[in-house]
Amino acid sequence: MKIHNFKYNEKGLNRFFGPLEAKIMDILWSHTECSIRDVQKMLDQERNLNFNTIMTVMNRLLEKGVLTKRMDGRTSLFRPVHSKDEFMDIQSKEITHELMEDFGPLVVNHMIDALDEADPDLLSLLEQKIESLKKGR
Repeated sequence: MKIHNFKYNEKGLNRFFGPLEAKIMDILWSHTECSIRDVQKMLDQERNLNFNTIMTVMNRLLEKGVLTKRMDGRTSLFRPVHSKDEFMDIQSKEITHELMEDFGPLVVNHMIDALDEADPDLLSLLEQKIESLKKGR
């Protein structure tokens, strides 16, 4: 599942989703499975949203492949296809591969430059990954 509209100027989930989509995904990631009415009640704490608006957005997320739906009687129950961590891992891999295809060595150089701000644990993990790659060749 690839999100096609990555927004560089946004932060967090808003890079992948619209603001309402991101809030709905956060709700579903923290509650596992919810009906449209459940999501509406949780969102109503912030602002009053129409049931049909939430239904439309959740169905769009279903069409994008980030939610699944099952019926419980007449109630549709939605759940994320992946956990939040899995989703972020999949999307970051997609972005990285696209950047490597488009910009190659430039991306690697910029990532290395960004390591000036990385914590020591991340640097250690990177060193282990590089050593592992060298041994595999």
